[in-house]
Amino acid sequence: MTAVNSLDQYGPRESMDYDLVIVGGGPAGLAAAIRAKQLAASQHQEISVCVLEKGSEIGAHILSGAVIDPIALSELLPNWQTLGAPLNTLVSADRFLFLTPRKSFAVPTWLLPSCFKNQGNYIISLANLTRWMGQQAEALGVDIFPGFPAAEIMFNEAGAVSGVITGAVGIDKAGLPNEQFQLGMELHGKYTFFAEGARGHLGKQLIAHFALDAQSDPQSYGLGIKEVWEVKPEQHHAGLVVHTAGWPLESDTYGGTFQYHYGENLVAVGIVVGLSYRNPYLSPYEEFQRYKTHPQIRPTFIGGKRIAYGARAITAGGLNSLPQTIFPGGALIGCDAGYLNAARIKGSHAAIKTGMLAAEAAINALAENRAGDLLTGYPTAFQASWLYRELKQTRNFKPWMSKGLYLGTMMVGFEQKILGGHVPWTIHNRYADHECLEPAAKHQPIVYPKPDGTLTFDRLSSVFISNTNHAENQPSHLTLQDKTIPVALNYKIYAGPEQRYCPAGVYEYLETAGQIQLQINAQNCVHCKTCDIKDPSQNIIWLTPEGGGGPNYGAM
Repeated sequence: MTAVNSLDQYGPRESMDYDLVIVGGGPAGLAAAIRAKQLAASQHQEISVCVLEKGSEIGAHILSGAVIDPIALSELLPNWQTLGAPLNTLVSADRFLFLTPRKSFAVPTWLLPSCFKNQGNYIISLANLTRWMGQQAEALGVDIFPGFPAAEIMFNEAGAVSGVITGAVGIDKAGLPNEQFQLGMELHGKYTFFAEGARGHLGKQLIAHFALDAQSDPQSYGLGIKEVWEVKPEQHHAGLVVHTAGWPLESDTYGGTFQYHYGENLVAVGIVVGLSYRNPYLSPYEEFQRYKTHPQIRPTFIGGKRIAYGARAITAGGLNSLPQTIFPGGALIGCDAGYLNAARIKGSHAAIKTGMLAAEAAINALAENRAGDLLTGYPTAFQASWLYRELKQTRNFKPWMSKGLYLGTMMVGFEQKILGGHVPWTIHNRYADHECLEPAAKHQPIVYPKPDGTLTFDRLSSVFISNTNHAENQPSHLTLQDKTIPVALNYKIYAGPEQRYCPAGVYEYLETAGQIQLQINAQNCVHCKTCDIKDPSQNIIWLTPEGGGGPNYGAM
């Protein structure tokens, strides 16, 4: 038998028809499903809605800081408290620190712009919130299919999106069907929403196919790396939110860290590093480990226990980088479009709100017996919403911060604190993140301290506690368009940056018989999408692995 080029020869595929197909079981996708069912019920409509989730369960692939503004959740489910939503730790205090290698300088609260303040917000596990939202959706009659990644987009004869095909199961590394083989299923939708999170596999294809970003700035991303610790009671301050800027990152590298104290002696700690950094020797993972050794930070974690780890890219371009969000037959919602507000370090409220707005447009269209056309009501409603006003006020945040810590801080402070975000000018980002990486010859290697196993850790021990797993005998979902490029370009010109920007130890350069080769350990992948974003030649393409693979986050 020869390797499979097209699985259609093993058809026919099973298919199911829905009014609304939603790809992604995060806050945006679930909010859309819930809102669609709510509106249909209020209008005495019968509609069918399904949600596809590539993780083994709802919440398995969800990772965020997370401090949530409950504004959108309160619009979606006003009685969320009585329904038992897992928002239990109200923010009690904000601290913002500038770090040097040995010292810290606190910014007085009265100097902080409103975007850095969190009164009325909650520290949560976003994974647990989405699990709860999944329960609310199912109670309304939404069909949820965990472990079913959407692998392909379907188009009708008119060129409109007509649904998706789920990934096949039981393909071995040679591309041949094995004894577990099952063809993917066709999910036909009158409208299809894509809510895959930042750098969505299918969302990326749709943006290119319909040229949705033709009028927007290049999207900008950050890599978020997070750990959850159980700390000593005397080191725990329920509701405390701490953000830092400065060390360990150089002043020309955008990024910052967070500490969120919540629950029973739990602290979520992490870093966000802008993927527009120039130095190929920089390792976001190692910078995060180094951060925990700072004299101001270290005492919180001494004597504690690290219980979880994960990483995920986030969209950071804001309103300036927002593509068109509709196309014939569907829409991009949440971080698949890029609604996250980097100035507030928040995206969940935006994801929920955009899911609601898109659902409202779809229900109106279905009530008019429409299908497969443009849901123009969605972007129109967005432009009239509080979310648009919020993103417009902070639209210059990322472009300013990309100009360096000191100038960026000064200008963001001026725009947000003095002018309240009401500025007549717009600063644009001209380059994609991968275009910003410079040759290694322009930089000096960074020597990072070795992990001590108690406060700082290596990548593999971190991946272990992320509960990451992929079926061993399946094709790699991390693919190379040209297998010669990693050595000829990435290694020789950029000193092999993928072995440093990947937070999971997926990429290794090994010498065998005097030859340098790139080894891809796809089983370690935590689905952060950094390689798909930062690879300097855009040679690495992230594809959906077999359903249920990847991390299995508990309460991240």
